[in-house]
Amino acid sequence: MRKSLIGLGVAGVATVALVTGCGSGNDTAGMQHSSTTASTPAAGQQADHNEHDVKFAQEMIQHHQQALDMAKMVPGKSTNAKVLDIAKRIEGAQDPEIKKMTEWLTKWGAAPTSTSMPGMDHGATGSSMPGMMTAEEMNKLQQANGAAFDRAWMEMMIKHHQGAIDMAKTHLEKGSNADSKKLAQEIITAQQAEITEMQGLLKSS
Repeated sequence: MRKSLIGLGVAGVATVALVTGCGSGNDTAGMQHSSTTASTPAAGQQADHNEHDVKFAQEMIQHHQQALDMAKMVPGKSTNAKVLDIAKRIEGAQDPEIKKMTEWLTKWGAAPTSTSMPGMDHGATGSSMPGMMTAEEMNKLQQANGAAFDRAWMEMMIKHHQGAIDMAKTHLEKGSNADSKKLAQEIITAQQAEITEMQGLLKSS
Protein backbone atom coordinates (compact mmCIF):
# COMPACT_ATOMS: atom_id res chain seq x y z
CA MET A 1 0.00 0.00 0.00
CA ARG A 2 2.83 2.34 0.88
CA LYS A 3 4.59 1.57 -2.39
CA SER A 4 1.39 2.29 -4.30
CA LEU A 5 1.06 5.71 -2.67
CA ILE A 6 4.69 6.51 -3.49
CA GLY A 7 4.08 5.42 -7.06
CA LEU A 8 1.05 7.65 -7.30
CA GLY A 9 3.04 10.55 -5.87
CA VAL A 10 5.77 10.14 -8.46
CA ALA A 11 3.20 9.91 -11.22
CA GLY A 12 1.55 13.07 -9.94
CA VAL A 13 4.86 14.94 -9.96
CA ALA A 14 5.53 13.74 -13.50
CA THR A 15 2.08 14.89 -14.57
CA VAL A 16 2.61 18.34 -13.06
CA ALA A 17 5.99 18.59 -14.78
CA LEU A 18 4.42 17.60 -18.07
CA VAL A 19 1.63 20.15 -17.72
CA THR A 20 4.13 22.83 -16.69
CA GLY A 21 6.27 22.00 -19.67
CA CYS A 22 3.30 22.36 -22.02
CA GLY A 23 2.35 25.62 -20.37
CA SER A 24 5.86 26.93 -20.91
CA GLY A 25 5.68 25.98 -24.58
CA ASN A 26 2.37 27.76 -24.98
CA ASP A 27 3.78 30.86 -23.32
CA THR A 28 6.62 30.89 -25.82
CA ALA A 29 4.19 30.50 -28.69
CA GLY A 30 2.10 33.27 -27.20
CA MET A 31 5.14 35.53 -26.96
CA GLN A 32 5.99 34.84 -30.58
CA HIS A 33 2.42 35.61 -31.59
CA SER A 34 2.47 38.83 -29.59
CA SER A 35 5.73 39.80 -31.25
CA THR A 36 4.20 39.27 -34.70
CA THR A 37 1.12 41.25 -33.74
CA ALA A 38 3.25 44.09 -32.38
CA SER A 39 4.96 44.47 -35.75
CA THR A 40 1.65 44.96 -37.57
CA PRO A 41 1.16 48.64 -36.62
CA ALA A 42 4.57 49.45 -38.11
CA ALA A 43 3.42 48.00 -41.43
CA GLY A 44 0.16 49.91 -41.09
CA GLN A 45 2.06 53.15 -40.55
CA GLN A 46 3.78 52.67 -43.90
CA ALA A 47 0.42 52.25 -45.62
CA ASP A 48 -0.57 55.81 -44.70
CA HIS A 49 -2.53 56.40 -47.91
CA ASN A 50 -5.05 54.75 -50.18
CA GLU A 51 -5.70 54.69 -53.91
CA HIS A 52 -7.77 57.86 -53.80
CA ASP A 53 -4.92 59.78 -52.15
CA VAL A 54 -2.76 58.87 -55.16
CA LYS A 55 -5.51 59.72 -57.66
CA PHE A 56 -6.24 63.03 -55.95
CA ALA A 57 -2.58 64.09 -56.02
CA GLN A 58 -2.04 63.05 -59.64
CA GLU A 59 -5.19 64.77 -60.90
CA MET A 60 -4.87 67.88 -58.76
CA ILE A 61 -1.30 68.40 -59.98
CA GLN A 62 -2.60 68.51 -63.53
CA HIS A 63 -5.58 70.67 -62.53
CA HIS A 64 -3.29 73.13 -60.73
CA GLN A 65 -0.92 73.22 -63.68
CA GLN A 66 -3.65 74.50 -65.97
CA ALA A 67 -4.52 77.17 -63.41
CA LEU A 68 -0.84 78.22 -63.44
CA ASP A 69 -0.90 78.38 -67.24
CA MET A 70 -3.93 80.67 -67.02
CA ALA A 71 -2.37 82.79 -64.27
CA LYS A 72 0.81 83.28 -66.29
CA MET A 73 -1.20 84.73 -69.19
CA VAL A 74 -2.46 87.64 -67.09
CA PRO A 75 0.59 89.96 -66.88
CA GLY A 76 0.85 90.20 -70.67
CA LYS A 77 -2.87 90.68 -71.30
CA SER A 78 -4.39 92.63 -68.41
CA THR A 79 -3.82 96.02 -66.82
CA ASN A 80 -6.43 95.44 -64.12
CA ALA A 81 -4.56 95.57 -60.79
CA LYS A 82 -7.09 93.34 -59.04
CA VAL A 83 -6.99 90.65 -61.73
CA LEU A 84 -3.18 90.82 -61.74
CA ASP A 85 -3.19 90.38 -57.95
CA ILE A 86 -5.52 87.35 -58.04
CA ALA A 87 -3.39 85.71 -60.73
CA LYS A 88 -0.24 86.32 -58.69
CA ARG A 89 -1.83 84.78 -55.60
CA ILE A 90 -3.04 81.74 -57.54
CA GLU A 91 0.46 81.16 -58.86
CA GLY A 92 1.99 81.72 -55.42
CA ALA A 93 -0.34 79.18 -53.77
CA GLN A 94 -0.66 76.45 -56.37
CA ASP A 95 2.94 76.09 -57.48
CA PRO A 96 4.09 75.03 -53.95
CA GLU A 97 1.07 72.71 -53.72
CA ILE A 98 2.15 70.98 -56.94
CA LYS A 99 5.61 70.44 -55.45
CA LYS A 100 4.09 69.10 -52.22
CA MET A 101 1.83 66.61 -54.02
CA THR A 102 4.70 65.52 -56.27
CA GLU A 103 6.75 64.73 -53.14
CA TRP A 104 3.88 62.65 -51.75
CA LEU A 105 3.61 60.62 -54.93
CA THR A 106 7.36 59.97 -54.89
CA LYS A 107 7.14 58.86 -51.26
CA TRP A 108 4.20 56.59 -52.07
CA GLY A 109 6.01 55.03 -55.04
CA ALA A 110 3.47 56.40 -57.53
CA ALA A 111 4.29 58.09 -60.82
CA PRO A 112 3.70 61.84 -60.58
CA THR A 113 1.66 63.38 -63.35
CA SER A 114 3.87 65.48 -65.60
CA THR A 115 3.84 69.18 -64.69
CA SER A 116 5.70 70.29 -67.80
CA MET A 117 2.98 69.77 -70.39
CA PRO A 118 2.06 72.84 -72.48
CA GLY A 119 -1.18 74.49 -71.43
CA MET A 120 -2.82 73.69 -74.73
CA ASP A 121 -2.58 69.99 -73.95
CA HIS A 122 -4.46 70.21 -70.67
CA GLY A 123 -7.92 70.41 -72.16
CA ALA A 124 -7.68 67.13 -74.01
CA THR A 125 -5.74 65.40 -71.24
CA GLY A 126 -7.82 66.59 -68.31
CA SER A 127 -11.27 66.81 -69.87
CA SER A 128 -12.59 64.17 -67.45
CA MET A 129 -11.76 66.37 -64.47
CA PRO A 130 -14.30 68.98 -63.36
CA GLY A 131 -13.51 72.57 -64.26
CA MET A 132 -10.75 71.85 -66.77
CA MET A 133 -10.67 74.10 -69.84
CA THR A 134 -10.69 72.55 -73.27
CA ALA A 135 -7.92 73.31 -75.77
CA GLU A 136 -10.38 75.50 -77.69
CA GLU A 137 -11.23 77.53 -74.57
CA MET A 138 -7.57 78.02 -73.78
CA ASN A 139 -6.92 79.18 -77.35
CA LYS A 140 -9.76 81.71 -77.18
CA LEU A 141 -8.44 83.04 -73.89
CA GLN A 142 -4.97 83.36 -75.38
CA GLN A 143 -6.37 85.53 -78.17
CA ALA A 144 -8.25 87.95 -75.89
CA ASN A 145 -6.85 91.18 -74.41
CA GLY A 146 -7.78 93.97 -72.03
CA ALA A 147 -11.22 94.07 -70.43
CA ALA A 148 -12.48 91.21 -72.63
CA PHE A 149 -9.62 89.06 -71.42
CA ASP A 150 -10.25 90.00 -67.78
CA ARG A 151 -13.89 88.96 -67.99
CA ALA A 152 -13.21 85.72 -69.88
CA TRP A 153 -10.32 84.86 -67.57
CA MET A 154 -12.33 85.36 -64.39
CA GLU A 155 -15.32 83.43 -65.73
CA MET A 156 -13.06 80.54 -66.69
CA MET A 157 -11.10 80.65 -63.44
CA ILE A 158 -14.32 80.57 -61.42
CA LYS A 159 -15.33 77.43 -63.31
CA HIS A 160 -11.84 76.00 -62.86
CA HIS A 161 -11.81 76.74 -59.12
CA GLN A 162 -15.26 75.19 -58.67
CA GLY A 163 -13.97 72.02 -60.31
CA ALA A 164 -11.03 71.90 -57.91
CA ILE A 165 -13.39 72.40 -54.96
CA ASP A 166 -15.57 69.51 -56.15
CA MET A 167 -12.48 67.29 -56.47
CA ALA A 168 -11.31 68.30 -52.99
CA LYS A 169 -14.72 67.60 -51.42
CA THR A 170 -14.76 64.13 -52.97
CA HIS A 171 -11.29 63.53 -51.57
CA LEU A 172 -12.36 64.46 -48.06
CA GLU A 173 -14.87 61.60 -48.30
CA LYS A 174 -12.66 59.00 -49.99
CA GLY A 175 -9.05 59.81 -49.03
CA SER A 176 -7.24 58.43 -45.98
CA ASN A 177 -3.98 60.38 -45.77
CA ALA A 178 -4.22 63.16 -43.18
CA ASP A 179 -1.89 65.54 -45.04
CA SER A 180 -3.67 65.19 -48.37
CA LYS A 181 -7.07 65.68 -46.73
CA LYS A 182 -5.74 68.77 -44.98
CA LEU A 183 -4.60 70.14 -48.34
CA ALA A 184 -8.00 69.35 -49.83
CA GLN A 185 -9.67 71.44 -47.14
CA GLU A 186 -7.19 74.29 -47.71
CA ILE A 187 -7.99 74.20 -51.44
CA ILE A 188 -11.71 74.41 -50.70
CA THR A 189 -11.28 77.38 -48.34
CA ALA A 190 -8.84 79.37 -50.49
CA GLN A 191 -10.46 78.81 -53.85
CA GLN A 192 -13.99 79.47 -52.59
CA ALA A 193 -12.75 82.84 -51.28
CA GLU A 194 -11.21 83.61 -54.68
CA ILE A 195 -14.44 82.62 -56.45
CA THR A 196 -16.38 85.07 -54.27
CA GLU A 197 -13.80 87.77 -54.98
CA MET A 198 -13.93 87.25 -58.77
CA GLN A 199 -17.72 87.12 -58.78
CA GLY A 200 -17.70 90.51 -57.06
CA LEU A 201 -15.30 91.93 -59.66
CA LEU A 202 -17.45 90.64 -62.51
CA LYS A 203 -20.55 92.29 -61.05
CA SER A 204 -18.78 95.62 -60.66
CA SER A 205 -17.18 95.59 -64.11
